[in-house]
Amino acid sequence: MQLYKVFWALRAFTCRATYGRVGNFSYLGRPISVVGRKNIYLGNKVRIYPGSRMETLGEGKIIIKDDCSIAQNFHCTAGGVLVIGRHTTILGNVYITDIRHEYQNIGMHIMEQPIKIQKTEIGENCFIGFGAAIQPGTILGKQCIVGAHSLVTGEFPDYCVIVGCPAKIIKKYDLDLEKWIKVEH
Repeated sequence: MQLYKVFWALRAFTCRATYGRVGNFSYLGRPISVVGRKNIYLGNKVRIYPGSRMETLGEGKIIIKDDCSIAQNFHCTAGGVLVIGRHTTILGNVYITDIRHEYQNIGMHIMEQPIKIQKTEIGENCFIGFGAAIQPGTILGKQCIVGAHSLVTGEFPDYCVIVGCPAKIIKKYDLDLEKWIKVEH
């Protein structure tokens, strides 16, 4: 392990008292911005690289399960319970949220309007490409692959490749044929 990762691991260890949970063999790269530490739960072997920002609002929770690797400049906000499944890899500049600002009152600044929380969940063993945005109400099944710079909203089944803006399924894994099949639109 490179020396800087040792320091990140020591930092994660010292953060155990202030986070909801920090599992064994996890590390947090500096700098990292965190709001609502007590509502952030990191499983074992969670690796978070520098420049990340995690925020919980009110009783919101961010749960990152075991063996996840999260690259630089990750941004995650939660007003409900936002879960990232085991063995997931998230590349840099990815944004994941379960909150949306209302905008119905046109005479009021959007940031002063109420927020709406929609369940957002990333399944286990997913891969989220560079610069993707996972919007409120998105449910990814297990082993989903999200292409770089995709804007993802909605529910997606297990074993699919999702790309675009807005993101659509372009391939699904056929368990019987044991291969990826292109999806025609």
